[in-house]
Amino acid sequence: MELKQLYNQIIVENSRAQWNRHKVDHHTVSLEGVNPSCGDDIVLELRVVDGVIEDAGFVGDGCAISQASASIMIDLIKGKTVEEAKKLMNLFFAMIKGEITDETQIDELEEATALQGISHMPARVKCAVLAWHTLEEALE
Repeated sequence: MELKQLYNQIIVENSRAQWNRHKVDHHTVSLEGVNPSCGDDIVLELRVVDGVIEDAGFVGDGCAISQASASIMIDLIKGKTVEEAKKLMNLFFAMIKGEITDETQIDELEEATALQGISHMPARVKCAVLAWHTLEEALE
């Protein structure tokens, strides 16, 4: 299987996945993120205790890229400290902007690397970063 096919498969599977699509019991943060240019909409909920993201989930509607990105992001940040999550978030933004291409750094993003090709599709970048920008606001 070619790398591009694998990345497409990761995006499709995560866009349909239900494991991160839920409200979070006893959440400490809930924030809506909207992409007005296409209508993607998510509500991100986090339970942060003593600086650790104990649980995270989202509900919402949107294209496969926005929904996959949200699910992949949650897989990455759950169980991490807020500082670790911020580091991953900044790494993701740098990857999407094409500012870093070092495979060693990008590998820290695990399945989120499947979204790297989005950087060449400006109309879809906002879809890919919606959940991450919502996370950025939620962690402030």
